[in-house]
Amino acid sequence: MLVNREVILSKIEPVYNVDSSPGAADAILVENLGWSYAGARMIERKPVRQSIAALKQVHAGTLIELTYEIELKGAGVAYSASVRPECDSSLRVCGFGATIDVTASAEKATYAPVSTGHESATKYFYADGHLIPVTGCRGNVSLNLETGNTGKASVTVTGHVGTVTDTALITPSYDSSVPPAMIGAGFSVGGYAAVINALQFDMSNTVATPPDINADDGYGEIIITARDCNGSFDPEAVLIATHDFHGGWRNGTDMVLTTGVIGATQYNRFKVDMPAIHYRSIGPGDRDGKRTYDMGFGAAESTTDDEVSIEFS
Repeated sequence: MLVNREVILSKIEPVYNVDSSPGAADAILVENLGWSYAGARMIERKPVRQSIAALKQVHAGTLIELTYEIELKGAGVAYSASVRPECDSSLRVCGFGATIDVTASAEKATYAPVSTGHESATKYFYADGHLIPVTGCRGNVSLNLETGNTGKASVTVTGHVGTVTDTALITPSYDSSVPPAMIGAGFSVGGYAAVINALQFDMSNTVATPPDINADDGYGEIIITARDCNGSFDPEAVLIATHDFHGGWRNGTDMVLTTGVIGATQYNRFKVDMPAIHYRSIGPGDRDGKRTYDMGFGAAESTTDDEVSIEFS
């Protein structure tokens, strides 16, 4: 069984934890795919008896955690209810809602966090001869945008694992669009076009896995109970008169952060907007002998559920 011969399928569930039966067309192209059993319960039995040897442990249920990175890219063709970016289901199970604008020649897909109605997905993990079915997946996502690379979302989801079976590797059907490089952007913060190398932010979702004595695996519905969108970037240091990073941190100044549009081809462009970030930390950095700052920030709501939006156009 080869590590490089693995495939993952992902499809949103109309009903939580009911297998949505993803097929070849639901394949997503990912990197650094990994899995581990999460919350596995092995009961230790410690009765008093004549022997000091341990007794056989009893398995009492488990969940499974999947991790992967997925490229940020558009669908390559006009967006619609059925045509969305490849990362669509990955964002939606991590607490984002999707809004699809089908206005002719201006179609776009926009993702913003929601506080209710979180969706779930079924994921089939084919591991070169094994099939691991996972239902009820929800989790957390962070975005990594670095100069000279492609934008990527790092996803961690937890779900209910079914029976692992010997199953031939499926022939997947991947989205053929190629992600834009992280160049030619229009990054700015507080209206200042800072020179940065990388922007990273994490939704920091709190994912709860409550017990359920009636469930076959001993776990109930996996739920997202809180989030704290936060991140960092690394601007070149400038005079206070140009942009006051220090004063902005001390004063808790709210600022608009935007990446600008990344990519030049319609239906394969994206941008990230945050209407009200505030600096949480500042520290010195060094990039090729130039002084930089390591800026930590939090993203607050401007109204409700709008601390970040990711728009594909």
